Amino acid sequence: MPKRLWTVALPSLLAAACSSSPATEPPLAPCTAASGGQVALGIGAYTAVDPTQTAGCAVFPANPLGSGIEYLVVPQSASSIPDDSQAFKLGGNPLAAPPAPGASLAAGTGVAQQFDLRLRLSEREFARQVPVPLRAPPRISAAVTPVDSGNVRTFKVCNVLTCDPSKPSTLSTVTATALKVGAHIAIYVDNAAPQPGLSQTDLDALRAVFDTRLYETDTLAFGRESDIDNNGMVIVLMSAKVNAMVTAPQCSSTGFVAGYFFGADLITTPPFATGNSGEIFYSIVPDPMGTLSCVHTVGDVNQLVPVTFVHEFQHMISFNQHYLVRGNLPEDLWLNEGLSHYAEENGGRTFLRSAPPDTATFCNYVFGDVYNAGQYFAAPQKYFLVDTAGIGGLANRGAYWLFVRYLVDQVGATLGSADSVTRRLDMTALTGAANASHAAGGTSFPTLLERWALANYVSDLSGFSTPSELQYVTWQFRTAFPRLRAACGSTKIPTLFPLDTAVHAFSGSALAASGMLRAGSASYYRLQQAGGAPKFSLLFSNSAGAALRTTLTPRLTVIRLQ
Repeated sequence: MPKRLWTVALPSLLAAACSSSPATEPPLAPCTAASGGQVALGIGAYTAVDPTQTAGCAVFPANPLGSGIEYLVVPQSASSIPDDSQAFKLGGNPLAAPPAPGASLAAGTGVAQQFDLRLRLSEREFARQVPVPLRAPPRISAAVTPVDSGNVRTFKVCNVLTCDPSKPSTLSTVTATALKVGAHIAIYVDNAAPQPGLSQTDLDALRAVFDTRLYETDTLAFGRESDIDNNGMVIVLMSAKVNAMVTAPQCSSTGFVAGYFFGADLITTPPFATGNSGEIFYSIVPDPMGTLSCVHTVGDVNQLVPVTFVHEFQHMISFNQHYLVRGNLPEDLWLNEGLSHYAEENGGRTFLRSAPPDTATFCNYVFGDVYNAGQYFAAPQKYFLVDTAGIGGLANRGAYWLFVRYLVDQVGATLGSADSVTRRLDMTALTGAANASHAAGGTSFPTLLERWALANYVSDLSGFSTPSELQYVTWQFRTAFPRLRAACGSTKIPTLFPLDTAVHAFSGSALAASGMLRAGSASYYRLQQAGGAPKFSLLFSNSAGAALRTTLTPRLTVIRLQ
């Protein structure tokens, strides 16, 4: 797998998650046959029980049939509060102690994800502090100053992972030359890049994919970038300083930064500005001898940099649309990353529309998203969807991509196209949960999360007639995982759909489970009720048996499978 996906332990710079275990509250009373939260469902029907309104109870009717009934039961938090969490138990039997409250379990991050998080957090902090009248202007239609091939200029480039415009030592001055210029993209290469580097053929190929494929794909999907330097171009700056942000040992153990966008380039107010005052995507350069850090061949650069560009260009567009054009804070981190991972897939799908379809290149673009989704599906209860603490974790990123993918699939038909959904998400002053709800035509965020949680399991469940609102349209994951494992030639992609093995089966009356509710995510249990079995109830409470916090927006979402 590409090194940009390698993981390490969660760094100390990431905030701990919010949690609460109110041991002093009185325990909930046992459920009775007449308790609130009555669950009466036909096959394929579903409901969401709010335990804060039913004293924690969900009551299932007797089964008068000779055959068994099966339910999928999904305890979840539909909270829109980043990092919100609380321990829970489900059932009435004595349970083992739940896991300690806190951040996502095993939410490891690689160096590229840590750096990306730092830049996104910095942008939001700068946006809070920059006076509104001094913000850079949005893209204007005045006569532009075009970039000429051969133009030489200097740039400020991050030289450490803790890059900060207010600390000049974290930025280096780089001299670079424009070697290829297209209609929308100008490729500058650091004059200090190791030689021999990219050939004219390599540069032509990169210009073509940036200029005619990825630029068009992202701007159609998300809207336009700014043009505060009035040159009509997005600059792709390939710099040795990006390679050198990590040492060779760090690169081998925790990965590297293949490329980035930094919103400080679009802020003109010191000390929040880099001084570049322009639309710039930074990337590594080839270093086949490993003189700067670890080895990066020309082939590595040609493969990695376009995928990174299509991801980071969404961040650039989003920063413009939310902050420069509408004067609001940049998009919430989890949804911003979800849109950028969607941009990877969206860019990759353009290669499937080639004649003949280019499956190998599609794999290169979508591999990371499918891998991350596999990590999430294997243990969704361990990870936040709505978070900041786990923003760099690969499984968390899998959740972000899946949620955006589901939202686009569900709303695209209503708005007329997938691009209409993503443009609505980027071209707005709304952020986070409110933005997702608005994009879905006003459907509440908890309802979206309830349906998304069910869709993750039942979307392509064999032999089940899945309601349309619980379906991914573009993906059938139970067949996609083994198919892409073979097509992409990677054992990192699971053979089987991971959520199938993550679900635990119980007799309905004997369910005894505990765990942690994390904002946006869920646990999954299949409950069997034998033919002729009497009614049973589930008590959904915090770890002490008391009521769950209302701010957690807890839900016990249930769908009848048979």
